[in-house]
Amino acid sequence: MAAGATIHTFTVNLADVDRGVYEELTLRVARHPSETDAFMLTRVLAYCLEYEEGIAFSEGISATDEPAVLVRDLTGSLQAWIEVGAPDAARLHSGSMQAARTAVYTHRDPAKVVAPWQGKRIHRAENIPVRSFDAGFVDRGAASIERRNDMTLSVTEQRLYLDINGTSLESALHERAAV
Repeated sequence: MAAGATIHTFTVNLADVDRGVYEELTLRVARHPSETDAFMLTRVLAYCLEYEEGIAFSEGISATDEPAVLVRDLTGSLQAWIEVGAPDAARLHSGSMQAARTAVYTHRDPAKVVAPWQGKRIHRAENIPVRSFDAGFVDRGAASIERRNDMTLSVTEQRLYLDINGTSLESALHERAAV
C-alpha cells in the first residue's frame, strides 16, 4: 500500500447475469493521493465485471510492472491483465505478452484512449477489448463515494445497474477493440 493512501471499503452485492456470477464481496481499496474517485470507481467496476477466482488489485500506481487488476491461477501464473484508465501502448503490449487475456476499462472517451495506440505495436491488439460506460456514469457514481460504501451491481444484457450508497445509476457497457 502506498504511503498516504486512503483506504475505502466497498461491500458489494454482485449479480452478473450475463456471466452467471453472483457474489458478495468486501473490497478494501487503497486510493493513492493522485488518484481520482472516478479512477478508483472504475477500478472497482473492472474488478467486479472481471470477477473470477484468483482476481486481485495490484499495488496500484506504485506497481509499475503490474496492471490495476490482475488474475492469477493457483500456480501463480498470470491469466488476465486488466488495465484501467488510459494505458500507453508499450504497457498494453507488455501486458498482452504476459497474460492469456488482456482488457482495458476506462471512464474516459474510448476514442481518445485508443487514438494514441494507432500505428504502435501492441501484442494481440485485435483481441483486447476496451470497455467504457455512458458519459457521466462513473462521475456520478464517484460523487457518492465515501470511506465505507454499500454497492449493488447488477449486469444483464450488457447493461449495468449500480446502486452506491443510495444513489442509483445505470449505463450500457460499451466495448470496442483496441485497434
